[in-house]
Amino acid sequence: MLDEILDGLMRRYQERVPDVSAVINAMTKEGIIHNAADIENDHIAFRTMGVEHLGVQSLEKIFLHYGYQKRDYYHFKEKKLDAWWYAPPQDHYPRIFASELRVKDLSEKTQRIIHQYIDTVKTDPVAHLDLNNTKSVDNYLHSGLWQTPTVEDYESLLAESEYAAWVIFNHYYLNHFTISVHNLPEGYNTMQAFDDFLEKHHFKLNAAGGKIKISPDGKLLQSSTVAKVIEATFADGKKKKIAGSYVEFAERKILDEFKALPKEQIRRRHRRDGFEAGNADKIFESTYRSQIGN
Repeated sequence: MLDEILDGLMRRYQERVPDVSAVINAMTKEGIIHNAADIENDHIAFRTMGVEHLGVQSLEKIFLHYGYQKRDYYHFKEKKLDAWWYAPPQDHYPRIFASELRVKDLSEKTQRIIHQYIDTVKTDPVAHLDLNNTKSVDNYLHSGLWQTPTVEDYESLLAESEYAAWVIFNHYYLNHFTISVHNLPEGYNTMQAFDDFLEKHHFKLNAAGGKIKISPDGKLLQSSTVAKVIEATFADGKKKKIAGSYVEFAERKILDEFKALPKEQIRRRHRRDGFEAGNADKIFESTYRSQIGN
């Protein structure tokens, strides 16, 4: 059942994010992979509104039901976000990174706009889902939880919190998936080498904090494409080009105590796990105007 839910997420995500197919096609053409099934998905990510009935406390119920385990907490003071990551029930499934906006930390005007939309959700919607019905869960993860905003409200949110603006329009659609670079063939299995490959194929990378974001221990390296701009139609019929979703890439280095292991014996548990707040803080900006130039 978890396979069906994740397949539904990835199918719709790929339809909405042109860079997914473009990256996979470039990797296939260069002979890095034979097909998409050769890619290990390091993690997927969701953005949510941290309010009653919604937010991570609601969304996580789905994945906890399917065997995910909640792990570390992260706080992003400047962006007014909280986040957690979830370990999968088996290693071939992606980790999950779920964040939420601290709505109460925003200005009164911005809070009013957000609540104008999300207050239509009167109870926790996940509480009413049959979590053993994968079709229902899949539909929920791709449904609009509140009405589409007007362009004026969207722009008002954008001025204070680009994260808020992204969520108010995109709802809880998948924000990104992540290619595990370290499991690719030699010559492409480091973050620098893979970034070089991406730029050779004219993919624009998020340069916030440097194109490669590196954890203090040096064992988690991440980069991402810049979100493609999509034409959005708002509630008032007006159209505006806004940030969509993007693709991330991660290199998890082998932990010191396992460096002597033969390459063929290396498994996920032998590599750096979890996330790094400093890296994630800059990855969030893959949908920001400073990166997409919009």
